Amino acid sequence: MIPPVTWLYVPGDRPERFAKAAASGADVVIIDLEDAVVPARKDEARANAVAYLRERPAAGAAVHVRVNDLTTARGRADLEAVGDLADGVRLPKVEDPAVLDGIADGRAYPLLESAAGILRAAAVAAHPAVAGIALGEQDLAAELSITGEAAMDHLRLQAVLAAAAAGLPPVPMSVYPDIRDEDGLAASCLAGRAMGLFGRTAIHPRQIPVIRRAFRPGEEEVARAEEVVEAAERAGRAGLGAVALPDGRFVDAPVLARARRTVALARHLAAEV
Repeated sequence: MIPPVTWLYVPGDRPERFAKAAASGADVVIIDLEDAVVPARKDEARANAVAYLRERPAAGAAVHVRVNDLTTARGRADLEAVGDLADGVRLPKVEDPAVLDGIADGRAYPLLESAAGILRAAAVAAHPAVAGIALGEQDLAAELSITGEAAMDHLRLQAVLAAAAAGLPPVPMSVYPDIRDEDGLAASCLAGRAMGLFGRTAIHPRQIPVIRRAFRPGEEEVARAEEVVEAAERAGRAGLGAVALPDGRFVDAPVLARARRTVALARHLAAEV
């Protein structure tokens, strides 16, 4: 199964944008009750999210909700209101896996946004409620006074390792704040993809096709993967356990599994050029 490639945030106090976000082509729409909403409108935003989730069509993009911090009364009320209606709940500022207790298995998407969250990444990722983890890079950069990509890459790799060790999907990239800089967004996506990140959250629909193109395997990569898959199919038809390429190289199981993922992803994203 291919994990989501694009995740689109929409402010919870802008209900007129919910249906547009769902029609944007994003794999997941995230209704945001946290950072995108000023305190005076948070109750309204929660009500908007509940109303939309109750009335939304059965088909279409998955809809998640980013609630407020679960260590606060507002965050707990958010979770109680939307937890059974949304396809997933995105949880900010998670530092202790115990805060996830009581959430249904496979429903939570914790955000690691602090030094304490990063240090407990493995424990958070291993909690049975967790379906995936992500970083809150702007909060991390502010807390740790990070100004360079090298330091942030170190934190990203820790999240990648924690997710993989827990058997979770790859970690999606955080938002790219400049919606006009499509070249910068594409370059950033390619750099993240090279270090094991997959997919990205967006703050505007115009970013979605850029992200999809960046995470689509290149023609040469797809050709190599197809060669491996075809060799495996030939070996299977011949009743052979070993898979050999035409040039004599043998292929082991992890390489074959990666080749199959590459071919499947290329087909999934073939609509974007």
